[in-house]
Amino acid sequence: MTKLTPKLPRRRGRISPDITSSREELARLEAEDKAEYQRYRAIFERLRPDLITDHYAWYIAIELNSGDHVTDQDKEVAHKKAREKFPNADHCVFYLNEFGAVSRI
Repeated sequence: MTKLTPKLPRRRGRISPDITSSREELARLEAEDKAEYQRYRAIFERLRPDLITDHYAWYIAIELNSGDHVTDQDKEVAHKKAREKFPNADHCVFYLNEFGAVSRI
């Protein structure tokens, strides 16, 4: 007769319980992200009136520190151009229309 091996109970919980962030740390990171987005948004609002007439419904990738930007009709190409132009910097992509996004919620 064959022996049945007992089925092990499923392990539940965090994958790495030793790597956790406090609520204060999470709140601080969220506040930093919001502040950074506001800086990107301010640059976008400054550039939008000049670019919207010639590049309506295009994508604009903005580098935060210099305020420099690249535009393209395809979002992925805009990302690629931004990575090539700003290899060691982050960038944010907006849609060139009245709202800065593809649709309004």
